[in-house]
Amino acid sequence: MRSNLESFALEDDDLSLIGEDGEFLGFTQPEAEALPVVAIVGRPNVGKSALVNRILGRREAVVEDVPGVTRDRVSYQAEWVGKRFTLVDTGGWEPDAKGIDASVAQQAEVAIELCDAVMFVVDTRVGPTATDERVVQLLRRTDKPVFLVANKVDDAVLEPEAAQLWSLGLGEPHPVSALHGRGVADLLDQVIAALPKESAVAQPKLAGPRRVAILGRPNVGKSSLLNKAAGEERVVVNDLAGTTRDPVDEQVEIAGRVWTFVDTAGIRRRVHLQKGADFYASLRTTAALEKAEVAVVMIDVTQEISDQDLRIVDLVLESGRALVLAFNKWDLLDDDRRRYLEREIEQDLAHVEWAPRVNISARTGRHLEKLVPSLETALESWDTRIPTAKFNAFVAELVQEHPHPLRGGKQPRILFGTQVQNRPPTFVLFTSGFLEPQYRRFIQRRLRERYGFEGTPIVLNMRIRERRARR
Repeated sequence: MRSNLESFALEDDDLSLIGEDGEFLGFTQPEAEALPVVAIVGRPNVGKSALVNRILGRREAVVEDVPGVTRDRVSYQAEWVGKRFTLVDTGGWEPDAKGIDASVAQQAEVAIELCDAVMFVVDTRVGPTATDERVVQLLRRTDKPVFLVANKVDDAVLEPEAAQLWSLGLGEPHPVSALHGRGVADLLDQVIAALPKESAVAQPKLAGPRRVAILGRPNVGKSSLLNKAAGEERVVVNDLAGTTRDPVDEQVEIAGRVWTFVDTAGIRRRVHLQKGADFYASLRTTAALEKAEVAVVMIDVTQEISDQDLRIVDLVLESGRALVLAFNKWDLLDDDRRRYLEREIEQDLAHVEWAPRVNISARTGRHLEKLVPSLETALESWDTRIPTAKFNAFVAELVQEHPHPLRGGKQPRILFGTQVQNRPPTFVLFTSGFLEPQYRRFIQRRLRERYGFEGTPIVLNMRIRERRARR
């Protein structure tokens, strides 16, 4: 079909797509490594997440001027003067905490155990408190280097205030301003010097575990799924909707296969009406989806499929990620609800009928192993590439059987086609005229019938080219 293009005017970037193999984007997998781990701990609202953002050089962690915004221990990849390390943000530690605050404090204690160095953040303006002294007792049980960070020293006038923190018995306080960046560089120089070349506690990141984002509306069971897959209480689970705020990465093994699961904040009905931490949590969820390869959209089968669920599915389609639908709380489903659910799936999810479906119970772990084949199928389709010659043979056969209908007395022709990218499979069709949306959907449907593409969206682009003017 390449000869069809000879009499048509092509642009410079067209030529790169009509070569023997076309212009195809490849991907490389990261190598295995065990980066040193630095944990940031302290009581609530002393500026831990603000310090994380300052070190990372971007607004990654959710920050708000109220206590208790961060709840899970959240890991970020950081770098300073060429040294790469893992930075762990934690929720505020409080003694004798109850309910969700107790779970948050427990996650902070785990972070201290699973790190190579600790930054203990204290509010200089408030001074040492009884809670700070309890944290010090916790830190003295570890033999890891501890750096006392005197935060909120915004100018030289406040520097003498940091001297009162000597009373905590952790050595010299490091005056910094996480908000303005003052003193953070000097602190990082000392922290980097104390870190080992390779972490003594972190497991090496296995080469190429696929990244799976767990999405859904609040309280649908996303964190329960991550905890069950990880085999530990990795993230805080509570009946309170919106418990998770920062995306949490964790490598888990299911049925002998290692994955990187990303637990995300629940996507609420109207993001633009949210305030504070919930608003930024929704933005972080969208960013986590962009870094993932496949999304597991969790749907609560005990409730009617809502517009909110459909909006989340559409968000995945817009991002171009592979998709698996996980129907959670299946152990609570009765016969009456099952009949309604099947009808809802048929009506509301018809546009993603190609997505694998798994019926699970995140709380009990029921059928969790069935998630692996669905993820593998979706990712295999997401990675698929069809050779140019094979794709053009498919197009020629399809056009011969079902040509594009006449529009205004003219019939647009498909001159040439090629797959320019996978992840997701993206095709470009050179045409002599505009292809109707119905006909493009027909081509996508036939592609799925011929090549599968189960679990991945298909992108079909057009390049309309006119004939060269005769001389």
